[in-house]
Amino acid sequence: MNPYSEQKKLSILIVDDERSNIDVLSHILKEKYKLYIAKNGEGAIKIARENVPDLILLDVIMPNMDGFEVIRELKKSDHTSKIPVIFITGQDSKEDEVKGLNEGAVDYITKPFHSTIVEARIRIHMQIIDQMRIIERMSIMDELTDLPNRRYFNDQLTREWGRAIRETLSISLLIIDVDKFKVYNDTFGHPQGDALLQTVAYVFKESLRRPADFVARWGGEEFIMLLPGSDLEGAISVAERVRSSVENTIIPCIDGTSTCATISIGINSERPIVNLPAAGFVSRADKALYSAKQTGRNRVIVYEEGM
Repeated sequence: MNPYSEQKKLSILIVDDERSNIDVLSHILKEKYKLYIAKNGEGAIKIARENVPDLILLDVIMPNMDGFEVIRELKKSDHTSKIPVIFITGQDSKEDEVKGLNEGAVDYITKPFHSTIVEARIRIHMQIIDQMRIIERMSIMDELTDLPNRRYFNDQLTREWGRAIRETLSISLLIIDVDKFKVYNDTFGHPQGDALLQTVAYVFKESLRRPADFVARWGGEEFIMLLPGSDLEGAISVAERVRSSVENTIIPCIDGTSTCATISIGINSERPIVNLPAAGFVSRADKALYSAKQTGRNRVIVYEEGM
């Protein structure tokens, strides 16, 4: 799940080897949903992996690879295993329906199609998908800053750390602290402190240039930014841009005046190897942050051995 993504038109992959069935389903669904079309199992798997539709309508009887084989392949991959599948088939025996549900389908619609039934069934499943996404988003987002929370960061770090090992890539980390935040809170009050955190969070998010980069709230006035595939030079460039942007941002106050703030950033950049834990990667960036705060704040410090 992309934590920054906005609501978009939900998508459906229709998989059927008969053109007439595809035409009927497309006519029923094209106004409300973005549609992908596949005429065989192999094509369905390829489209599902590339586009990750919100729902798949899957015919059971197809040449070469039937629907049961397709859903088994989809369930093997973390990337596609959670896509809900509705079997659409002319087989209407209870045994066939039970088999389809046991394979992991969420519903079973028999041919010939009745448009009202198809629409109703799909609408119900799309409502469930929406509700599940709302719950998922609430569990990974920080309510105040609307950034991903520490839990989401840890999941992403585990994933990107493993990818960096497999593909021998560099990975960089920025730990960011709002300078003298307690003093700011004591001076201007907690509501203004919240406004400051919201403002810097917005600056951090707007500073990201690549789709894979992301920033999360680490806790309190600390934030953490992960830059997969970025070397030290790239990380320093991002850090300086972020630091400068915050320094030059005017933060409006409730009484009509304005304030400003600065941040300190610790950087660690590594090319991880097998059996090297990600926890140390974070700890070393934190040591660099501590050095930035101890040596005057409003600066970027890169981790060095012996810190």
